[in-house]
Amino acid sequence: MAFAISKRNATLFLVTLLLISVPLSSSTLQQDFVKCLVDNSDVSFPITASFFSPDQNATLFKEELESTAQNLRYLTPSNPKPVFIFEPLYETHVQAAVVCAKKLQLHLRLRSGGHDYEGLSFVAEDETPFVIVDLSKLRQVDVDLDSNSAWAHAGATIGEVYYRIQEKSQTHGFPAGLCSSLGIGGHLVGGAYGSMMRKFGLGADNVLDARIVDANGQILDRAAMGEDVFWAIRGGGGGSFGVILAWKIKLVPVPATVTVFTVTKTLEQDGTKVLYKWEQIADKLDDDLFIRVIISPASKTTKPGNRTISMSYQAQFLGDSNRLLQVMQKSFPELGLTKKDCTEMSWIKSVMYIAGFPNSAAPEALLAGKSLFKNHFKAKSDFVKEPIPVEGLEGLWERFLQEDSPLTIWNPYGGMMSRISESEIPFPHRNGTLFKIQWLSTWQDGKVSEARHMKWIRETYSYMEQYVSKNPRQAYVNYRDLDLGTNEGETDAREWGAKYYKGNFERLVKIKGEFDPDNFFRHEQSVPTKIG
Repeated sequence: MAFAISKRNATLFLVTLLLISVPLSSSTLQQDFVKCLVDNSDVSFPITASFFSPDQNATLFKEELESTAQNLRYLTPSNPKPVFIFEPLYETHVQAAVVCAKKLQLHLRLRSGGHDYEGLSFVAEDETPFVIVDLSKLRQVDVDLDSNSAWAHAGATIGEVYYRIQEKSQTHGFPAGLCSSLGIGGHLVGGAYGSMMRKFGLGADNVLDARIVDANGQILDRAAMGEDVFWAIRGGGGGSFGVILAWKIKLVPVPATVTVFTVTKTLEQDGTKVLYKWEQIADKLDDDLFIRVIISPASKTTKPGNRTISMSYQAQFLGDSNRLLQVMQKSFPELGLTKKDCTEMSWIKSVMYIAGFPNSAAPEALLAGKSLFKNHFKAKSDFVKEPIPVEGLEGLWERFLQEDSPLTIWNPYGGMMSRISESEIPFPHRNGTLFKIQWLSTWQDGKVSEARHMKWIRETYSYMEQYVSKNPRQAYVNYRDLDLGTNEGETDAREWGAKYYKGNFERLVKIKGEFDPDNFFRHEQSVPTKIG
């Protein structure tokens, strides 16, 4: 006998199946959460496929938990695990998830790409019980060339965004991250720098609108949230003001021909002197030219096992190789760039080159969204205002040669970055910054050698204090570093807040206190509702 079934009845039927299939030992929290979702979401969906819990299927839960996490240091058996992971399929599911978490007093962790350096998108050390709302299924990207804009949902990777843009045009781009597997939701909320930052600024500088879910489960766009909140979410760090659903981004013009190169110098090739020159000119180069330096120990080819320091100058130039060579001859002849070092390509291929894809990879590889970097690691960051002297560099090399797998990446500033006010958005690292440093120590054997590597990077960071920004010693919020202090620790929030945001921190706190007074959206380094 045929009969009609409503969306709500269909959903209730699926919920019943889920509850029957969950072992009696499973947390009643998930059952209560599912019932609440049904009451607060009017869209029918295959609910069993949207939940991952250790009681339902421990293997699938583990796979999902680890699927996008970069830092394996936070995936040990001793790290707290969520009660369950929920993957919304529609924006209304995110609204309902906020409402239900609030009702059931569940702490939320929000994950779009899983790249948080301290694992804050998937681990909560001091909040129990907690659940992860994983936005990876919300990944639609709509490009509109007529308005030079695109809407990108939070779960899309930056690589997917780049791909969707180049699908429509070879002469449009977006100035965001170098790592193609970054989730755009959490990426732009921290600032988002990339190889076109000297030409167009940060990704967050090129955001036109946004859609967020607030602590009351309401969806707000720029007009509804107000200019203060819109200011705060463009660089104020993830997990403080709401759930980012989507960004409206401004597309920028890129030339049909882009040139890239990588030239490596070692200590034996006057590498220290070349780097010292780079420090003096990297922020003053043509705005179309971005040259970063990737520094790590390397084996000497003449004496295997005897290490030196390798400095790889990796560049993207918005133009052809002839003009690039003219710029380099005038501004940085010490590098010795030649025509054969240069490769001309499309903008999308240059993005893939910087991200580490082989030259043979097709743009479709960006759609995989897989991180090319998974490791146990600790990271820190610095901003440099004056060139580090040669003796300072030589002291750094001594320390690098004592560590197994250290890495530092130096990214140039200047250009557009110097022309945007440090209070335009919360990201304050602007005029006067020569370059930013990322410090990394990586290892493969988990807890076995963790203490030794953590000690090394902290001592190296201490050594560099004399050569970097001061009062405050600045840091990049997307290179999250809990050593700077936490909301649960004894350190005054103003101390670590000033490092990330300088004078913008107090405005962020004021906005947070007004917009989310109950501090529903919080983590170890979220913007607090008040200070002092």
